[in-house]
Amino acid sequence: MEIRSPQTPSEWELYYDLRYRVLRKPWNQLKGSERDEYEEEAAHFAVFQDLVIIAVGRLDVLNDSVGKVRYMAVEETFQGKNIGKALMEFIMARCEQENLHTIILHAREIAVPFYERLGFRIVEKSHLLFGEIQHYLMEKKKASEN
Repeated sequence: MEIRSPQTPSEWELYYDLRYRVLRKPWNQLKGSERDEYEEEAAHFAVFQDLVIIAVGRLDVLNDSVGKVRYMAVEETFQGKNIGKALMEFIMARCEQENLHTIILHAREIAVPFYERLGFRIVEKSHLLFGEIQHYLMEKKKASEN
């Protein structure tokens, strides 16, 4: 297992395809809805097993102290196998390297316990995606910031 940014056109295609299939397709969203206007500025991460991408996530640096994790997705057959945890630990280490003191994210209700085990706490109830997926704003502050 290797965690890094996609590099080739085919890796980028696999990266966005996984995001679409896990985060958008089950809710009948259009292809392309897995991308937004901040793709170029963001840091993208993928978990590779052999040549296959099995998990993805993105980090947006909002300012010199806050990072935002977005588009976390794990291939269905790899869920529950600590792949998402490994990816989040990698992203959190990147935040530490960049001296970001706070990490925020909007977690789907079903993922809240996962993020709580990683030290995130609920700040508030957030948006309802596609009219049915409740999200919660969560944050994790650097240990010295708590």
